[in-house]
Amino acid sequence: MKAFIRKEFYHVFRDKKSLLLLFGLPIVQITLFGFALTNEIKNSKITVLDYAKDEATAFMIKRIEASRYFETEKHLSSRKELENSFKTGKAKIAVVFPANFNQDLSHLHKAQIQIIADGSDPNTANTLTNYLSNIIQDYQTDLQRSSVSPYHITPEIRMLYNPQLKGAPNFVPGVMSLVLLLICVMMTSISIVREKELGTMEILLVSPFMPILVILSKAVPYLLLSLVNLLIILLLSVFALDLPINGSVLLLFIISTLYIITSLSLGLLISTITTSQQAAMLISLMGMMLPAMLFTGFMFPIENMPLPLQIISHLVPSRYYYIIVKAIMIKGLGISAIWKETLILFGMTVFLLFLSLKKFKIRLE
Repeated sequence: MKAFIRKEFYHVFRDKKSLLLLFGLPIVQITLFGFALTNEIKNSKITVLDYAKDEATAFMIKRIEASRYFETEKHLSSRKELENSFKTGKAKIAVVFPANFNQDLSHLHKAQIQIIADGSDPNTANTLTNYLSNIIQDYQTDLQRSSVSPYHITPEIRMLYNPQLKGAPNFVPGVMSLVLLLICVMMTSISIVREKELGTMEILLVSPFMPILVILSKAVPYLLLSLVNLLIILLLSVFALDLPINGSVLLLFIISTLYIITSLSLGLLISTITTSQQAAMLISLMGMMLPAMLFTGFMFPIENMPLPLQIISHLVPSRYYYIIVKAIMIKGLGISAIWKETLILFGMTVFLLFLSLKKFKIRLE
């Protein structure tokens, strides 16, 4: 096993183009995605904490629910429930009505509404607060038309996890999920197909070594190199983009290792159905890049997509890893908040490994 792993390391370090792709791609992606993209957001989940529960707040809530931008997830009763809704990802924005909202509006002709948004995705948070502020402004305009005295409703906006609305908290987890998936899938699939093209796979298969271990030994170097890539991305995010890791670094590395193994398993599966490096490159690069960019959620909100595409997005491993990285790095959460996504990644890993090893032919035609 040690000899086979050493042989694969020789292949990697002798190929300068592969090394450039392996270590250059993360740095380039981190640099390019250092700033945010702006997209229209629809059907975002919003929670309501109404201490007043009067006619004014009921009318305001109906206006919010009637908007195409928001979909009411839940009406809360306490601040603790509000915090939990953000930690679990059930809400991207929340609106809080104070207990004396209608009284202040009727007697003082002014009132305050608190808007709380999840700032770990600054573009979404900024866009949603603007949408909600416009709804409040329209309601205020209608009140002024029906009254002689002017009304003033002042929204108090609070951004959780990312008060400065930086782009890095959104794009660093997205780049991590994209780069690790592409590199692991592409490198693993090409390395095995290369042996088939050169005619050396027969030599490996007839060696005094189990064929399955031959294949797994080719994945070990890319697992180690991908962990180095992960370390490079984290160092760049902390020291270059000023993005601290609020959660457990150990937990992040453990789940990242699971995600890398998932991607390597997918590369092994591609290698079993292809016979040339060009075909493996095309399937792994083009076939994985577009789904990872479209269905991860860091560039285009999944909520905006049609229902069939939302269903397809559940098949993309990078979607779950993106949620996990944001929860650990940005929100500082533990395994209790991400166990579902972790379990899904583990299930994908077992399924892909079983399928790729089952379809691997120990006798070449």
